Amino acid sequence: MRHIPRKRFGQNFLIDEAAIAAIVEAIAPRPGDRMVEIGPGLGALTRPLAGLLAHLHVIEIDRDIVARLRAAFPAGRVTVHEGDALRFDFSALGQRLRVVGNLPYNISTPLLFHLARHAAAIEDIHVMLQKEVVERMVARPSTSEYGRLSVMLQYRFQMEPVLAVAADAFRPVPKVESAVVRMVPYARLPHPAADEAALGKIVAAAFARRRKTLRNALKGYFRAGDFQKLGVDAGLRAQDLRLEDFVRLADAAASLTFAG
Repeated sequence: MRHIPRKRFGQNFLIDEAAIAAIVEAIAPRPGDRMVEIGPGLGALTRPLAGLLAHLHVIEIDRDIVARLRAAFPAGRVTVHEGDALRFDFSALGQRLRVVGNLPYNISTPLLFHLARHAAAIEDIHVMLQKEVVERMVARPSTSEYGRLSVMLQYRFQMEPVLAVAADAFRPVPKVESAVVRMVPYARLPHPAADEAALGKIVAAAFARRRKTLRNALKGYFRAGDFQKLGVDAGLRAQDLRLEDFVRLADAAASLTFAG
């Protein structure tokens, strides 16, 4: 039976066989991998992955598609988890988890942050996203794409774009281009923050007022002289700071000396 894509689930189904083959090649699944696919949809990636793995987990929110998947794949080979990936406990599947999928673009940012919270259990991530989002994820300081998403994901992951996917590879055809990104959690964080919650608050506050200088954007956290003590130019804007600069500010904000 034909499935009508549902806008509320951000459904755009991958149909291009060459793109599917290239994505599977980039993932390079091994039979013993512990792998979970987010948003399998009509099974474009599920079928080749299930053929290469001893077992595959998939997470799907659309109950009609859940029924299709359970009918199409034996439970001994593919476990279908019905539910919202934003609420899924990825750590419950075990360690060295490999995450793949065509992420719903309408929830891609919160889903990436959700995956980051489970990074300790993850070996790697290969996901397809809006090309613009991938560019923001891997952006460097002092570029227009660099922002909160860049800093918070680069804090925890090594990332690289691996494949561009044209809009006409999907049905219905989206209004944006897509790209696959590889994300590998750091075994040891290069710039660990003393308080990761403080880091999140500082980064969010700085980029919420990205046109303002740090002096103004972070005035709720620091006095005028604090920036100089920390070796940070208060006249810069958020997009000009490196990850390690944000960590230094966050550590100071969390300390008794500079807590505001």
